[in-house]
Formats: sequence, structure tokens, C-alpha cells
Amino acid sequence: MDIKAPAAERSGIRLFFSSSILLFAIAHFAHHLINALHTPLLPFIRDDLQLNYTQAGFIISAFSLSYGLAQLPSGWLTDHIGPRIMITVSIVGVAVAGVMVGLSSTYITLLIALIFMGIIGGGYHPSAPPLVMAATEPRNRSKALGFHMIGGSASHFVAPVLGGAIATYWGWRYSYFSLAIPMVIFGVIFFIVLGRQNAANVINSAAHHGEARATDAADPSISTGQIVSFIAFSTVVHALSTTITSFMTLYLVDRFGVEKLTAAQLLSLIYLAGVWSGPLGGYLADRFGQLQVILLVSLFAGPIVYLLNLASYGFAVYALLIALGMVGSMRSPVSEGYIASNTPVKRRSTILGFYYFGNMESGALLTPFVGYLLDHTPEGYSKFPFAFTIVAVAMTVASIIFLISFWAKREKGV
Repeated sequence: MDIKAPAAERSGIRLFFSSSILLFAIAHFAHHLINALHTPLLPFIRDDLQLNYTQAGFIISAFSLSYGLAQLPSGWLTDHIGPRIMITVSIVGVAVAGVMVGLSSTYITLLIALIFMGIIGGGYHPSAPPLVMAATEPRNRSKALGFHMIGGSASHFVAPVLGGAIATYWGWRYSYFSLAIPMVIFGVIFFIVLGRQNAANVINSAAHHGEARATDAADPSISTGQIVSFIAFSTVVHALSTTITSFMTLYLVDRFGVEKLTAAQLLSLIYLAGVWSGPLGGYLADRFGQLQVILLVSLFAGPIVYLLNLASYGFAVYALLIALGMVGSMRSPVSEGYIASNTPVKRRSTILGFYYFGNMESGALLTPFVGYLLDHTPEGYSKFPFAFTIVAVAMTVASIIFLISFWAKREKGV
């Protein structure tokens, strides 16, 4: 398998199947399959351990906080020791930590296992996007990152379906056991395949020499301040979106009386959208501009969340779950591409580490806060509409502020 940059004429679906992008999409799937189980299995875990909303929120945060913190040293390490080791450790390590989660018998041991999972898994995202970009021509990079997103979306689609079914018949712990072991095996195979093809050396060589100097230089018109402000904006929107997704299964169970298995499987609708909307977002970004796509989809996020308060169970809820998934899946790969495209090659993983750190840490901190709002909803207000409205307003305000800032800089020619 040749993982060098594909020929100029490769585009669309051919880009996905005729290059190393497919391998990295599978690796993305393997990395996320286990850590995608926490949210769909939250009703099972909550009932088994007798937790309130705040405690349930900390289950999500235990992983997310450590996962976010790990992005910073992982990005730096990737730039110094190479991505092959970091990606492999992230895939195999998360799977091993999944076994630890399954073995946990108390709330505290569960939190410890999830913290370890976050720490060991932090190396994937700072490592993979630079490899995907280095193996792709500049004009197709947002699209390639969108295809890479298919793996992550597919894992979040499969995890609720398989994990929920296993949890229903054998218990939530067996969901972790049964899905972790194949991922350990894949991680070893992935490491061997990249080693035999000398993948890391080929890509790093392409990224740091000849071709890279001509095509991979950061855009001099984009200042450090603009990158920082973009990361701050992305952090806010991503964090608020994370809080909604984290409580979605409990929203379905507690508000509509949906069965736990059904709620877990309905969560997959959010990620099913990512299988096709991620590449769509990348295609639109390559055609019309990255920031334009990011701003457009971000403006839709707040209204979608608010409409969850008004929707009755059935088609309306299903449609909103898909719409919520579309917004996130279109925004994420384009954001990665925007940051990486405007960052020097030798610092890409480090800067992406800061980006993922901000996204994940803020989401982890906000999730227990939203759980607190649910536990302490003022009298006269409904639990989920009260909390979801606050989140929706915050998302909309953040998007409008960034839109105004972007438009003002554009008018000034900055």
C-alpha cells in the first residue's frame, strides 16, 4: 500500500478508497469505538450504580477531562517522536482501559478507569490529521479530513447499537469487554502495517521537505491572534454541543419514557449523520472556504438544540438528532483543516493539541454543570427545557459574536 500523496486527478470517493485515508479512517473507528460507549450506556450505568444527574455528568467528565489534558503533551510528543507510536498507543491503550472499565465494581473505580482511558488515548487526534493532510494534495485536504471523520462517526454509530444490545442482555460491563478485545488486535495490526510500509518516515519526509515547503506553509495573512480567537470560538461551540450529546440518552429516557436500549440506539442517529456530512463539509470547505462553512453550520446549532424542547417524541426528535449530528460532523474536520492549514508543519500536532485540549476540557467542565442544572431546576420549569435553553442561547450568542468579528476583519481586509 502506497501512502504517498495521491495523484492530482484523485477526488471524491476515489480519494477515500485509493489512498491511505481509508486506513486512517479505520484507525479512527478503532480509537473511538470504546470511548464512544460512555454516553449511550449512561442510563444502564446510572441505574446500576444509583447515580444522580451530577454524578452521571462526572462519568462523562472523568474521561473527557483527562482526554483533553492529554492532548497537550501528546501533541508535543508527536512532533518529537512521530505519529506511528502515538496512534498505536492510543488505539491499544483505550481498548485496555475499556477492559478496566468493565472490571470496575464501584463508582470510584469506574472514574479511575475512565481517567486512565482519557490519558492513554490522548495521542490520536494530534497525530492523525497531520498525517492525513500530508498524504493529500492541498486542494483536497478538507475533503480528506471529512473522509477521516467517517471512521469516528461510524464508531459512535456502531457503539450505541452493539453496546446497547449487549448491555441489555448481559450487562453494561460486557459491552466494554466484548468490543475492547478486537480493538487491541487491530491496534497491533495497524502498527505492523505502518511499519512494513515505512509509513511514518515517508509521510514525515514529505511533510518536512521539498513538496511541503511549496504547499504546506502557513498562510502569512492569518495571524496568531486569529488562530487563537478561532480556537476559543470552536472551544465554546464544541463544549456546549458536548453537553447536549452527553445527556441525550437520559433526555430520551426521562422525558419521553423511552426504553434504555432504544435510547442508546437512537443516539446513533447523531453519528450516522457524520458518515456523510463530514465529507460533505470538507467538500464545501474546499469549494467555498473553510471559515464560511464553519460559521454557517455553527449558526444552526443553537436553534436545533432549542427545538429539542418543543419536539414531541417521534419523527421530530429523530430529525433533530440527525441535524445535531450534521452540524458537529461538518464543523469538526473543517476546523481541523483550518487550523492545520494555517500552522507551520513542524508545529501542527502541538497546535492541534491545544485545539483538542480546549474543546475537550471545556466540554468536560460544562457537562457536570448542566447535570447540576438538571438536578436543581427552579420550581415551575421543566428539567431538560430549562437546561437546553440556556445551552442553546449560549451557542447562538457565541456564533453571532464570532460572525460579527469575522465580518469586521473581512471588511478591513485583515
